[in-house]
Amino acid sequence: MTTPTYPFEIISLNAEEGPGFLITFPDLPGCMSDGATIEEAVQNGADAEKAWLQATGKWGGKVPAPGEGARKSGEFRTRVPASLHSRLAARAKQEGVSMNTLAVALLAEGLGRREAR
Repeated sequence: MTTPTYPFEIISLNAEEGPGFLITFPDLPGCMSDGATIEEAVQNGADAEKAWLQATGKWGGKVPAPGEGARKSGEFRTRVPASLHSRLAARAKQEGVSMNTLAVALLAEGLGRREAR
């Protein structure tokens, strides 16, 4: 099995979207694929990565170094259960902040507690 050379992220798709798994590459804008299994998504992702790199090179685009995009963005996405999403939305509204701001604060607080141990 061929595996990608660039960092990638895999998320589980819900029944409306898939089902299956989506693979994306933070360093390669728009480069993504999917598969019924994680293994299939990785294999298809390797094919998508190869095609993206070939097309970008052919058209004279900038090919980033592996890991370059992930270091710059500061962004990550995660899916949460609907019940957790509702609780986060209510808490953010109660505190008068965005869900993003609340999530960052909660993550930082949790990391700080873990590092203090």
